[in-house]
Amino acid sequence: MDIRSLSASQNYARAKDAAGALAGAGLAAAVSDTARDFAATLRAGEEAAIAAMTGDADPHALVQALTQTELAVETAVTVRNKVVEAYQEILRMPV
Repeated sequence: MDIRSLSASQNYARAKDAAGALAGAGLAAAVSDTARDFAATLRAGEEAAIAAMTGDADPHALVQALTQTELAVETAVTVRNKVVEAYQEILRMPV
């Protein structure tokens, strides 16, 4: 099996679960869970960086944690940009 197709199917399954969570649990709970996961990802990246500075971490684990943190921040920035763009579109609507 091609690794790209496996990754794509796993990403689709996660997105499907996230969309189901939005529909079932409500938007506020989903946003809260997402913010909590984002904070946990940042915390894990910081802990891995601190452990690497003291010599307690595996370099592979550090790179993996920093990559996950970078992806989380890029995702948050993209979502923020989309929200701002949507807000600006609403402001431009004629009354």
